[in-house]
Amino acid sequence: MKLSEFKFELPNNLIALRPAENRDESRLMVVHKDSGKIEHKMFKEVVDYFDAGDVMVANDTMVFPARLYGRKEKTGAKIEVFLLRELNAEMHLWDVLVDPARKIRVGNKLYFGNGDLVAEVIDNTTSRGRTIRFLFDGDAEAFDKVIETLGETPLPKYIKRKVEEEDKERFQTIFAKNKGAVSAPTAGMHFTKQLVKRLQLKGVDLSFVTVHIGLGTFRQVDVEDLTKHKMDSENFIVSPDVVDKVNKALDNKNRVCAIGTTSMRALESSVSATNRLKVKEGWTDKFIFPPYEFKICNAMITNFHMPESTLLMMAAAFGGFELIMEAYKVAKKEKYKFLTYGDAMLII
Repeated sequence: MKLSEFKFELPNNLIALRPAENRDESRLMVVHKDSGKIEHKMFKEVVDYFDAGDVMVANDTMVFPARLYGRKEKTGAKIEVFLLRELNAEMHLWDVLVDPARKIRVGNKLYFGNGDLVAEVIDNTTSRGRTIRFLFDGDAEAFDKVIETLGETPLPKYIKRKVEEEDKERFQTIFAKNKGAVSAPTAGMHFTKQLVKRLQLKGVDLSFVTVHIGLGTFRQVDVEDLTKHKMDSENFIVSPDVVDKVNKALDNKNRVCAIGTTSMRALESSVSATNRLKVKEGWTDKFIFPPYEFKICNAMITNFHMPESTLLMMAAAFGGFELIMEAYKVAKKEKYKFLTYGDAMLII
């Protein structure tokens, strides 16, 4: 397929700047793959579409405050540093993005807070990418505390407002426990403890994979021929526990639902020769776009995504290109909210 086939106009007023007052009171569009039927619900009604023995798989990664603001030595110029990936915990070595990049060269020192933290630029990686070493004497735990204090919740740039105290909690799922993501697994953000309890009472099993989401989730596709696009790698873990539950559900012909594109990528990157889930840990750069035969899941929850994004492409691969693009037209007409803090879609 071609990139341009995923193009549509997204009006600014449909980009959610804030989450729904209550997580599970976002809107939910239910898209039926077989019939093409589209329903309009509230997210907490998702319970009605699942039964005992079904399994939902969510991403339990935790977002850390990855955006730092510092100053360049000598000039005092203000610099934004976005922490992408820790390369070496002992040496406090990180891959980062810097802005404005033209001002940051190898050998520069950057100061954060009142000199509480100092970093040295040691390599250029891309036009905006740098490798930096934090000059910090403490251990990893002490370093994390400093980042928690100085860092800011890494809201995407398209949320055009200042970060607020509420974002610290809301730009995170209630499942978050394994720190390492620079963006939230947004489909999981609609779940509340009460909703999880209702699902469990119905006999629906909630299992977890860990996928540490990088900025690649927002990277634009810049090739018309999708077979030439390369995804950024993300670190993931599919544990024996989730493997047992998912395979049991598949054997019993129950529903297996990926909560979000990141969970789906992890599951589809861990398929055995017999089309069952297998234990796996490592990196995945799997790019899913139509046509694609999904091996594990027969249901998916996802948000409404950017035009020409890899996230939209995965949703279209799962729900069918024509049906999902039609659902997006309906979503615009019905004023659904898009992107990180927006509404959700259940594809069954």
